[in-house]
Amino acid sequence: MGRTLDEVMQSLPDDRRQAVEARADELLAEVEGLRALRALADRSQEQLADALGIKQPSVHKIERQADLYLSTLRRFVEAAGGTLELRVSLPGKGTIKLTGLGDLHQQ
Repeated sequence: MGRTLDEVMQSLPDDRRQAVEARADELLAEVEGLRALRALADRSQEQLADALGIKQPSVHKIERQADLYLSTLRRFVEAAGGTLELRVSLPGKGTIKLTGLGDLHQQ
């Protein structure tokens, strides 16, 4: 008979188990695409459409687009109840946060 996931995890050395759990937490913190983000925010396409002042088919279209303006992405994220941050990792410089991109109020 096979072992359960809990049994396998229990059998790992502490450092290995902690590494596996940390990676699992990282993966759970990632979502793939705007549809998944909307679902995570527990919002329907209709609710986002209302918040954005557009019709539901337009939300569907935005979710399927591979390339978006940052301003569109920011509005979508904010309509879902979130905030958008853009971070860039540069070799030898670490991670920096870019501000002002996609902000329609800043020109």
